Amino acid sequence: MDREEGKAAQSLPNLGATLANSGDDDSAWCAVTEFLGQVPLLQCLPGSSIRRIAEAVQVKHYESGDYVAREGEPVDGLCIILDGQAEVSAPGNTEEANRPDYVLNKYDYFGYGTNSSVHQVNVTAVTKLTCFVLPSQYGHLLQTKTIWNAEEAAENHSLLEQILHLEKLEVDIFRGFTLPEAPTFNQVFGGQLIGQALAAASKTVDCLKLAHSLHAIFLIAGDNNMPIIYQVKRERDGTNFATRKVEAKQKGLVIFTLIVSFQKEELGFEHQAAIMPAVPPPEQLLNMEEIRERRLTDPRFPMQYRNLAAKKKFVPWPIEMRFCQDSGSQHKPSLYYWFKPRGKLSDDPALHRCAVAYASDLLYSGVSLNPHREKGLKTYSLSLDHSMWFHKPVKADDWLLYVIDSPSAHGGRGFVTGRMFNRQGELVVSLTQEALIRRAKTPGQTPKPKL
Repeated sequence: MDREEGKAAQSLPNLGATLANSGDDDSAWCAVTEFLGQVPLLQCLPGSSIRRIAEAVQVKHYESGDYVAREGEPVDGLCIILDGQAEVSAPGNTEEANRPDYVLNKYDYFGYGTNSSVHQVNVTAVTKLTCFVLPSQYGHLLQTKTIWNAEEAAENHSLLEQILHLEKLEVDIFRGFTLPEAPTFNQVFGGQLIGQALAAASKTVDCLKLAHSLHAIFLIAGDNNMPIIYQVKRERDGTNFATRKVEAKQKGLVIFTLIVSFQKEELGFEHQAAIMPAVPPPEQLLNMEEIRERRLTDPRFPMQYRNLAAKKKFVPWPIEMRFCQDSGSQHKPSLYYWFKPRGKLSDDPALHRCAVAYASDLLYSGVSLNPHREKGLKTYSLSLDHSMWFHKPVKADDWLLYVIDSPSAHGGRGFVTGRMFNRQGELVVSLTQEALIRRAKTPGQTPKPKL
């Protein structure tokens, strides 16, 4: 006797409408959003897309033995298993018809296609089964322009957002690039590695969990002319926390690792002992381009210096910076500046944390060299490790004050701490970094052991 097909619960036309009539709309809708965020297919979507999908999905229930999908019948949408098990088996006219190919469990999905698609296999409920179904007319929600924005292409946003856009190769594997429009350094900029690796990790957790701490180790200098492969390992997924490890690779070698912890927002104890320094607002300060222009026309600088500086190609950084201190304080082991990305950022909260992570490595370790600067001294520095703690929600496209101090340098290593405040004086991020700092080699100098 043929198995009967499961019927959709007619009283639940879609989950969004059901939640609208429930007594606890927000918590129920958040629960659906959080669940959908655990589905690997959806995790690379912008958070806004997942929230829209949560409003559009329908609920279907099946009894054990019911057909969920029949081979040859039209696909009516993306089906995601909420509870129970289903088995996938070959069509009845094949030799393998009686043997299940594999079992589908919670978070697994099938039926990902268009209105013209038909099922290629049979899917049968093994137990009582509950599924979320995204009808085919909402299939466009699964096709987004970037991992950060559903409607707008990356080129319509800031250069920084373009840098932080990754290409998904497969589940938990992404590819990033050093864009030609971005400033070039001798090796891949450390902030780029931190920001892109955090982006990769963020696209493997549900959108209600945001990074609250990260710890990075720089292993090998990266090549600007090669793509970077980011491989994410899911170390832990809990109710409130998730942990990811990311390895960045070039030429098959791991050049950088990142451990990042994510947390779902919750209420708790609060205090803040840190006080934002009294500094002028950013509107009263000069940015890097304005400082450069003044130096090129300042007669106090030697003409030779001004001519060389004018001939040197100048590429603005993706981050606008406005310095709070004058040149007279350049020998102090501290630096204060306001910063924000140039141009428009999408509103994904995870993107804003990635943007701050990118900016956090700009001029950071160099502060440990400030007390040692002297005329003719040439130095180089290389980040060794980098840690960040996000204390509060952060909007990267509003001005943030970066307060950097270097309490110690010893043994060829400089140590720096950082604090980031928003314009309201709230401490939003704390940071530490240790970097290799050395005198640059001069011609004929005996080579020193490599790091």
